[in-house]
Amino acid sequence: SSDAGPAPQRPGRQVVKDLADRLAPTRLLVYRNHEPEPLRFHVFDPPGWRPGDTRSCFLIIHGGGWRGGETRGLYAIADYFARRGMVAISMDYRLVKGNIPPLVCVQDGRSAVRYLRTHAKELGIDPQKIVAGGGSAGAHVAVGTTLFDSMDNGDDDPSVSPVPQALVLYYPVIDTSAEGYGHARCGSRWQELSPVHRVKPGMPPTIVFHGTGDTVTPFKGARRFHDEMLKAGNRCELVVHEGGVHGYFLYDLALFEQVLRRTDDFLTSLHLLEPRPTGKEQ
Repeated sequence: SSDAGPAPQRPGRQVVKDLADRLAPTRLLVYRNHEPEPLRFHVFDPPGWRPGDTRSCFLIIHGGGWRGGETRGLYAIADYFARRGMVAISMDYRLVKGNIPPLVCVQDGRSAVRYLRTHAKELGIDPQKIVAGGGSAGAHVAVGTTLFDSMDNGDDDPSVSPVPQALVLYYPVIDTSAEGYGHARCGSRWQELSPVHRVKPGMPPTIVFHGTGDTVTPFKGARRFHDEMLKAGNRCELVVHEGGVHGYFLYDLALFEQVLRRTDDFLTSLHLLEPRPTGKEQ
């Protein structure tokens, strides 16, 4: 499906970052003790939340090429879904230096989902209503929770599933071949780390947002991923933004709100969200 309207050709200031700068999580929670810095969940609790609730959970993972980016970068997405009744969490993960395959990033994503399941009661979430999403390399980490079975932190409990109930992929790193993004960084392990090459039946329902003008993570990778998902019998929606550059909706508030609503509709269709109240927008 296609969202109409021209994309900003010369991205200026990230309005979504401006929104994030005015937001703060309800609480910070260490999900993995790692040296030198523990890895934390930045938790946005919904209105009226209590421990023991069985809310849906949205785990959002920031981008930055596996080497940078900020956990606060997608706070505005977490804030929106918290206001819609979910426990929304932006997560820290280990970043890599130089041309090192992003294995630790994927490992931490899988650890994070397992932590949500084993601590569901104190987090006030339903362990069978977890959404993993992210932007760019964060979206790669999100889909890695499902696809990269060989990439676990050694102290994880393999009996706890790291696979979420749904995936939300914003302008994802989805192809790590020479035609995609991160090929040199992934080196000889690129195929192991390339979602488009690893699609299999039985994956969670997935929605992908991508711009046709994306030269960072080329659009054809997203199109191919969508086709492979359908071929494997999985539910997958591809929301195409004509001419959209990498991170297209981060620069335009109207586009950002459009993307939130479309994500909202997708999660509502999976019964992971209650429908929006009629007659008023969130």
